[in-house]
Order: sequence, then C-alpha cells, then structure tokens
Amino acid sequence: MTQQKGQLARPIFAKIAPHEFLVANLVRPDSEGQQGQGGARPNGRAPDESRDFDVHTGSLSQAHGSAAVRLGRTRVICGVRGEILPVDNIPQYRPSSISPESEGAEPSLVEADNRRQLRDYDLLVPNLELATGSAPEFLPGGPPSVLAQVLSTRLYALLHSSGLVDAESLKIWHQPGSKKSDEEIGDMEVDEDDEDEEEEEEEEDRSPVLKAYWTLYIDLLFLSFDGNPLDAAWAAIVAALRETRLPHSHWDADRDRFISSPLSVTPAPPLTLRGLPVATTAVVCVENRKRQQRQSSVAAGAHWILEDPDRLEESQCHETVTVVVDCSHGTGKSTVVRALSKSGGVLVGPEEMHKMVASAEKRWASLSKALGQGA
Repeated sequence: MTQQKGQLARPIFAKIAPHEFLVANLVRPDSEGQQGQGGARPNGRAPDESRDFDVHTGSLSQAHGSAAVRLGRTRVICGVRGEILPVDNIPQYRPSSISPESEGAEPSLVEADNRRQLRDYDLLVPNLELATGSAPEFLPGGPPSVLAQVLSTRLYALLHSSGLVDAESLKIWHQPGSKKSDEEIGDMEVDEDDEDEEEEEEEEDRSPVLKAYWTLYIDLLFLSFDGNPLDAAWAAIVAALRETRLPHSHWDADRDRFISSPLSVTPAPPLTLRGLPVATTAVVCVENRKRQQRQSSVAAGAHWILEDPDRLEESQCHETVTVVVDCSHGTGKSTVVRALSKSGGVLVGPEEMHKMVASAEKRWASLSKALGQGA
C-alpha cells in the first residue's frame, strides 16, 4: 500500500505512538469498509494466531538434557544438569511414609507427598538469564533484570504446580547386602527360632534405603527476545526434561561415596515425566488505555485479545492471561488445565477464558508436533 502525502512512515509512527500504532492496525477496515473486521496486528498475524514452535534437542553436549526453542524471533536455549543431593545433607529431611508400591495407597496422597518432596528439598532449580543484546533494553554490566527474576519465579511455581516431574524418578536407592554368606550360614548350627529371627533381621537389613536425590538445575538463556518469554521458556524446559537422562548411580559402602556410570558406558532411560503441559499466553489491547486505568473497563472502548504477543504488544498491554493445558490423552473432555493466571485487568471473563482454553489445545498440538510425537 502506497503512503499518502502527510502520513507518517510505519517505523516512525511505531516509535512516536506505539499504542496508537497498534490500535490503528487492529481497526484497519476490510475490503467492504467495515472497521475492525479486516484488521491485523503489526506483525501480520490475526489476533488469535500464534507462532509455531521450532524445537531442537541435544544442543548441549555437557548437559544431561538440553533443548533450543525458537518462537518467531524469540530464541531460548535450556540445559538440565543433575547433581546428587545426599539425604544426610538435607536439614529438614523427613522419610516418606507413603509409597506408590504401598498397598491401598491413595493416588491423591502419593501425589501430595511427591510434590512435598520436590518443594521441601528444592529438587527443581530454574535459573533464567536474558543475554546482553537479545533486546535493546538489556544492557551489559547490570544486575539481573526484574523481568528475569519474575520469569524465574513463575517458572519455579509452574514446575511445582503442574506436577511435571515425578519425585520417584529422582531417588537414588541403596540395596544393602547380606551380613553373612551362604557358606557361613551353612556351617553354623542354629535352632529354628534363631534361624527365623536371623532371617527377619536379614530381610530388614536388605530392604532398600533411600540415600540421595537428584537435584535438577535448569538453566535458560535467551539469545533473542521478541516477546512472550514464558511460553518459549516453558516449552524449552519441557523439551529439555523430555530428553534428560540421568546416569546410573549407586552408593558404594566400601568407598563411602556415590558411584555414577557414564552414559556412554551404561545408557539410561529418559526422565519420568507426567504428561505434556503447554503454556499459552495472551494480552489484552484496549482502544483507550488511559480511560481503562483512570475509570472503568467499559470506558476503555473496544478491546482485542492478542495471543502469543510480541515485544511491542507486551509493552502496550497491561492485562495478561496464561493458560497451561495438558492434552496427552486427547482433546475435549480429556483436556486438563494445569495452571491458570490472570493479572492487570478485568476484561477477560469466563467466555473469553473458554476460548483461551480452546486456543491452548491447538497450541498443545503445535508443540506436540514439534517434539515429534504427532498432533
């Protein structure tokens, strides 16, 4: 479209009045002259259109699991490294009285105890960094930005609330050996009562003992930042954890230390995860932002829900909604909402939230396809 005389060029308009520039694109008339029907965002996407995930795993050779995710021009890399945490080094350690193998154990109690162990012992440690040069506002030599700290906190909460990681897969057990060899027992003359007592003591001595946990340090680095960091970071975490393989480790009583077998010598199975939770974030753009702040949502005029926002849209919108769904067992009634958060406004109601969940289901299919397990 040619620029008419007296009009500002798009880059200048976007810098001088970014909010008005965003609204002007959304209310652009269509071919029939209907205002607000043919509008599109400045990036060319429709309000309910999200960018596709591009996922590559195994990017870091020294990590136990890694993934690189691209979401438009937002690029993030995630590395997972496991470190052994002996139970003797946990000040608040409490042996669990509930086990999935226990007869009559209720699943809800097992799940609650699983999350307690992950939380109380800090077994999941995310850390996020916005690299210098990933966006103009991230300058070298400064302390961690507020955005990086907020994102780390939200990812920490989401790791625990989603129940993605199973604490049982992070445990390192020790199987004690028998105190007496079979030859020594054969040479000893004991009566039946003494033999039964010795067998009971031996069975107790041979019962598995929990010696340590694996602590997962999850580091994320944004190489390029163009909005919606939570969705990109969470997709990178999920992809990296799916590829995480922890070495086979056991307690050596003679050496009084843990021994780990290299993955090149003893291949390990992937980490046990529960489902595939996927995050979908949207922001609300209002026609009159000043009236929304000073008066009410009705006075703000028209509004648009923009899914998968870029950096410009995030900077001009206050209300944010994030939905985390898991469709591992299908769509529709089988969809499970793992987390839901909303802040900054009241324009998103129950009807809009239902539409968000439907969009999140499509987003789940997109990431599932990118991870190579089909739509």
